[in-house]
Amino acid sequence: MPNHTSLDLFLESNIMGSQYVIDPPERITLPVIGDERRFVVNRVYCVGRNYADHAREMGHDPNREPPFFFMKPANSILADGKDFAYPNLSHDVQHEVEMVIAIGQGGANIAPEQALEHVYGYAVGLDMTRRDLQAEAKKMGRPWDTGKAFDQSAPCAAITPASQCGHLTHSAITLLVNGKQLQTGTLDQMIWNVPETIAYLSTLFTLEVGDLIFSGTPAGVGPIVKGDILEAAIDGLATLKTTVI
Repeated sequence: MPNHTSLDLFLESNIMGSQYVIDPPERITLPVIGDERRFVVNRVYCVGRNYADHAREMGHDPNREPPFFFMKPANSILADGKDFAYPNLSHDVQHEVEMVIAIGQGGANIAPEQALEHVYGYAVGLDMTRRDLQAEAKKMGRPWDTGKAFDQSAPCAAITPASQCGHLTHSAITLLVNGKQLQTGTLDQMIWNVPETIAYLSTLFTLEVGDLIFSGTPAGVGPIVKGDILEAAIDGLATLKTTVI
């Protein structure tokens, strides 16, 4: 079989009407409230332990040390109304309700006082976590990917543009499981607020259009089982609902 150089493949693909050797995957998108167009998801960042009570329930002493981040792939996004499939190789999957910040203008080394200019809008999301696999990774000093970055691990509601909802600072954030409230808090309980989070993250990565930032969860995280119905809400934003199958 003859060797194909990258130029050969490029020319062949153009002859076939495409510049790609294989069809690219479909872009991950989310609906936007009040707009028929959709928000294209680029990267998904998550802030760890950004509510004091949650930090305590996870066995940590909350303080104002610099925030830390982990990532999920864009295809971990699960749109509102779609079922959440309980993942394999785990027996302790837990819910974490969070406000999601949608970036509409990229940048690096963003000043806190200018950070909100980079926000397109907000949504409510769930940082689903395979807690047993995360705990095992922590014990062995390994990355959290298996516990945090699995398929469908980031359910997310439709994005509400900041031009409609404003920049939320004191709204209530709640999670109901089968109609019972298990997580509750307010956005002003975040250790690092939205401008501070964006500013610090932009010193580590150049933020890009389409990035999402899951901003941390209040206390009350806990396990789910098949059949559970999860309803996440933040006052002023579209709600999120998913059933565990």
